[in-house]
Amino acid sequence: MSAAAHAVPGENRTRGIMWMLATMFCFIALDAMMKYLLETYPLIQVTWARFFFATVIALAVASPRLPEIAVSRAPRQQLLRSVLLMMTTGLFNAGIRTTPLATATTIMFTSPILVTVLSTVLLKEHVGPRRWAGVAVGFIGAMIVVRPWESLEGAMSAGVLFLLIAALSNANYQIATRRVRVDDPMTSLLYTAVAGAIVTSLMLPWAWEWPSWIDWLLLASTGLAGGIGHLCLIRALQSAPASVVAPFSYSALIWATLFGFIFFGELPDMWTWAGAALIVASGLYIFHRERQVAAEKRSQQREETA
Repeated sequence: MSAAAHAVPGENRTRGIMWMLATMFCFIALDAMMKYLLETYPLIQVTWARFFFATVIALAVASPRLPEIAVSRAPRQQLLRSVLLMMTTGLFNAGIRTTPLATATTIMFTSPILVTVLSTVLLKEHVGPRRWAGVAVGFIGAMIVVRPWESLEGAMSAGVLFLLIAALSNANYQIATRRVRVDDPMTSLLYTAVAGAIVTSLMLPWAWEWPSWIDWLLLASTGLAGGIGHLCLIRALQSAPASVVAPFSYSALIWATLFGFIFFGELPDMWTWAGAALIVASGLYIFHRERQVAAEKRSQQREETA
């Protein structure tokens, strides 16, 4: 049977891939702006800007359907998900202060590997030996990037530690996201933005430095990039299956390397590239096996109901 026969009405895989590439560009642009701002402004202030201005974007986009979107069918899970994203963002911001952008992005790509590990406990999912082998390869890649056996400077060690905890928090965030699929994607976007804006606003009076007008633009742009990035992600998943667009999330490594070199004079070393290759290969293989297992389950269910 041809691929066209399996096409879903309204599906456009090329468009979905382009939306995913745009998503990664927005997210890495966000990371680069935060890294630059963190050289001058407190961590809470930069994190606040990311959530506050993302809330403005979310409210503007959702306004025609706001009464409908504001109601969640899983409010507790949405609250948990929002807390996890706040933790991830704060820890990531703390990490990129002293860690090259491409290295930080590579460490965060261990999240899908951690999702596989955590899903056995939190979601009671069965993980076969092939996926465990993929996890092992990804772990080796992470060790090559982090290189704990080297005597790194204290600040760099702290930055890497923050990023590793951020990757773990992000893995839990992704699992929580699986549990709120009953909600509209805009509901999830609105909850995380608003919750982050409220919490960081409460802490803002103790961590505020008045920005210049140029830095005001950059602070607003962090929320704009984050909001647009999430909207692009929604459009990507609406245009094509996750199995098609998800692998293109690794384009973030290209953007991170480019932005890191242009704006911070950073280039990944040989070991970072080697570790990144193992992490990407591991993530793609785990994703491929998850697709195969899901397809086998669907085939088995069809046979049982036939």
